[in-house]
Amino acid sequence: MTDWIRVGAVAWLGRCVIGLIGRTLRWDVAGWEKLEAVHGAGKRWILAFWHGRLFLASWYFRGRGIAVMTSRNRDGEYIAHVIRRLGYRPARGSSSAGGHGAAREMLRILRQGGDVGFAIDGPRGPRHVAKAGAAYLAWKSGNPVIPFGISVERKWTLRSWDRFEIPKPFSRAVLLVGDPIPVERGAAGELDACRARIQEALDELRLRGDGWWAGIGKK
Repeated sequence: MTDWIRVGAVAWLGRCVIGLIGRTLRWDVAGWEKLEAVHGAGKRWILAFWHGRLFLASWYFRGRGIAVMTSRNRDGEYIAHVIRRLGYRPARGSSSAGGHGAAREMLRILRQGGDVGFAIDGPRGPRHVAKAGAAYLAWKSGNPVIPFGISVERKWTLRSWDRFEIPKPFSRAVLLVGDPIPVERGAAGELDACRARIQEALDELRLRGDGWWAGIGKK
């Protein structure tokens, strides 16, 4: 099987699986008004979440034209084709050398009025350690980073570096939108401080989301 046929087949299958399972999920959502307020203020979204929750995130935010960074390796090729079918705009790159071109592309999209998103510990980890990509875009563009947690009650967990989660059909899921993290454009010292705030927010949102059905995260 040639590469383009294999990639196309995997993309079609991935889109089908995400769609079939995604349509059965029952959602709780907290904090969506924070996203609306950012757009209402004339700013754009720089979304930040953990790589292991990519299945849930890609389903919930589908069809909005959000640009998402994907790596240039084979896995990134598959992911790019799947998310394109879900209504996203892949920006090819990573946290290494290839990421610079993708960051420039995402900055251009922000300046043209688009929204962007980061699986912020990807593409290779360490798991649950925020990298600087989202903070850098906020620092360059003046748009806020919006962290979100997304969890599911029943799931399969893969033995991958990110402990990738696939929700079981008809499960309950929750989206928790955190407070926007503003960054003063180009200000000295803001980049590291922003990355630290993103890390703290995502850690807290993950714990709240994963404890949601035990009543731990509801506040």
